[in-house]
Amino acid sequence: MAFTTGTVLPLRDAAARIKPRAGAVLAAGLVFGAAAVFLPDPTLQIASVFTAAILVMSALWIGIVNAAEARFRKALVDAASDFLAEDATPAILTGRNGDIQFANRAAMTAFSADEATTLAGALKHAVANPGPILYRLESRAQVRGSAHEDVVTRAGHLRISVHRAAADRYVWRIEKSADRPLREADPVPLPMLTVGRGGAVLFMNTAARQLVGERVRSLDRIFPRLPLRSGQINDITTSEGLKPCLVVELEGVAGRREVFLLPGVAPTERQPDGWAFFDELPVPLLKLARTGEVQISNRPARDLLGVEGCCGKTLSELMEGLGRSIPDWLEDAAKGRGGVQSEFLRVRRDDRETFVQVTLNRATEAGETVLIAVLNDATKLKTLEGQFVQSQKMQAIRQLAGGVAHDFNNLLTAIAGHCDLLLLRHDQGDPDYGDLIQINQNANRAAALVGQLLAYSRKQTLRPEVMDLRDMLSDLTHLLNRLVGERVILSLSHDPTLWSIRADKRQLEQVLMNLVVNARDAMPEGGDIRIATENVTFDEPLRRDRAVVAPGRYVRVSVSDEGAGIAPDKIQKVFEPFFTTKRTGEGTGLGLSTAYGIVKQTGGFIFADSQPGEGTVFQVLLPAYESAGPQEAETAPPAQFASKTDGVVLLVEDEAPVRAFASRALQLRGMTVLEADSAEAALELLEDATLEVDVFVSDVVMPGIDGPAWVLQALEKRPKTQVVFMSGYAEEAFGEIQSRIPNSTFLPKPFSLTELTETVQNQLSRDG
Repeated sequence: MAFTTGTVLPLRDAAARIKPRAGAVLAAGLVFGAAAVFLPDPTLQIASVFTAAILVMSALWIGIVNAAEARFRKALVDAASDFLAEDATPAILTGRNGDIQFANRAAMTAFSADEATTLAGALKHAVANPGPILYRLESRAQVRGSAHEDVVTRAGHLRISVHRAAADRYVWRIEKSADRPLREADPVPLPMLTVGRGGAVLFMNTAARQLVGERVRSLDRIFPRLPLRSGQINDITTSEGLKPCLVVELEGVAGRREVFLLPGVAPTERQPDGWAFFDELPVPLLKLARTGEVQISNRPARDLLGVEGCCGKTLSELMEGLGRSIPDWLEDAAKGRGGVQSEFLRVRRDDRETFVQVTLNRATEAGETVLIAVLNDATKLKTLEGQFVQSQKMQAIRQLAGGVAHDFNNLLTAIAGHCDLLLLRHDQGDPDYGDLIQINQNANRAAALVGQLLAYSRKQTLRPEVMDLRDMLSDLTHLLNRLVGERVILSLSHDPTLWSIRADKRQLEQVLMNLVVNARDAMPEGGDIRIATENVTFDEPLRRDRAVVAPGRYVRVSVSDEGAGIAPDKIQKVFEPFFTTKRTGEGTGLGLSTAYGIVKQTGGFIFADSQPGEGTVFQVLLPAYESAGPQEAETAPPAQFASKTDGVVLLVEDEAPVRAFASRALQLRGMTVLEADSAEAALELLEDATLEVDVFVSDVVMPGIDGPAWVLQALEKRPKTQVVFMSGYAEEAFGEIQSRIPNSTFLPKPFSLTELTETVQNQLSRDG
């Protein structure tokens, strides 16, 4: 029964598999070469000659590789014959498939090894089902270098031991437990020592004495570098000096050990002198010189760094520091300066971003200081840290955008309001009328830009309603087709049973227009833009990017294009305000950030998927409306009141230009206006009990006491007074407080003269 373990050698395996067909490959090459002579077309002649050359070279390669394998196998068999041929203990050399490559005379006599092709076949008459035992021992030897196991058979106890002799060769010894080697009577030609608990040499056979040249009392006289490790290559002191030697250690009785030596085995590149334990440890390790040059690395470290070999390279070539100089850090660690020598470094690899935490420990070798670097994969930790920093940055940007929008809205209210006052005194024939219209239009454009900032900062006023996305997209298709132009084809596909959603229709239209415009700009040469809607249900939370989508029913809107795509390092930045890949003057960088803010304020999610050269897909997830009843209007139409223009208004606004415009506008409608620049001043005016006030018109955000707070105090003594709140922020920013204030309404900034006067007149009519 054959068994397969060990190192896989692709070239030799491939050559061995193709070897039976090498003749056919060579013949095919000759046929193609001969055919080239008779082909009339020069192109076909060249192709035929090229094919013939490839086939002939392949046949030669198969022959060369198999010849090299045969030479390697013969050399190994010759070496085993020199050491094991006269060994009294049955010894067998096998390949990686368990095939017998050499068996000494004792093995042929005891197990008829010369008649079997595999070790399992040779032992089948002595051991019941030897395959699992041999597989287990070979697996251990592959990891540890050697292994042994005692087996009970009908003929008595057998000890089967194995040690790794080369990359894919194993030396097996099968001995009866009762026939263990005895001191000088043992004719074993393989050097062998019996060692006590303290490392004292109790016995050496003739071959061992010939190897070391004298009878020694302890292992430290033979091995200059201890501890001794079974299955590893160690230097031994011989009569000719230091020589590499493969060590195989077997457990003896009463705490004794039997050490077998196989001299002349060259150490591998990854297992020099005593540091071979690196490859046995599952922890990524590097041995560094104090200059940072890597002397030894183990397999987990190379896998983490994404390299096949790193010996001879410096730590700075493999990693980059996140602030501190790596050479300075290594020098401090080598001299023992500072505290814990641990740093987070970024691995220089192209396939993926990897961070490692590197902890340095000092060691001494041959009087020189070396550093042992323990690597810990910190990619997840640094990713979470980056996500937290990104979240904090986005939150700060949102606060800044909201604050800027609030201040701009105050300025725009004053500009547009005074422009409205001027327009009242100029008709269309006036020379200044056109200039005033330009001022008014640009103020409105600025207000739209500020609205985008508010959308990103999620501080705009939304007016949600229950809607069917199919109807909304149907109404919007004409405008979208005009936006994309003639080179772009816009196609829509809908789920026939699409669920309803609850959102602000105007804002959702803005989201879709921004996504479509973004897709159009990604295809300057034209292409297809596909908008698809579908129902999706999540039974478990969906975790993606930095968002967690709760289980439930959602309506998904996908907008996909065929553009150049977005690079992986930029895909996470597309929703940041003012980030754009377009040239200067071609975009503000607010389109996607506005869509992001609107979707998040609606309670939904937006994701981007893209591969360079394969286009981009934006997905919007909106919660499905859960009402089973018929759709009804969210708000009743406003009641119509008689237009009342007389009344007393208390105007409280800390911005003087806004207060001046609002006061003049209300006075033009025949109202009496009392002005106050702060909440404290307004409360002081209301201390006069004889003063009658019909409407409070107040800003929301003011220094000191804010609008809702002073209004609540004033209503305690004047409960029937109507209230109009003005703000550059959204109504939702103080919606909970406003809900406790009766007879109040909200007027968002910037507002026009007409919007202000009509709102106040409606409140006066309610009072009347």
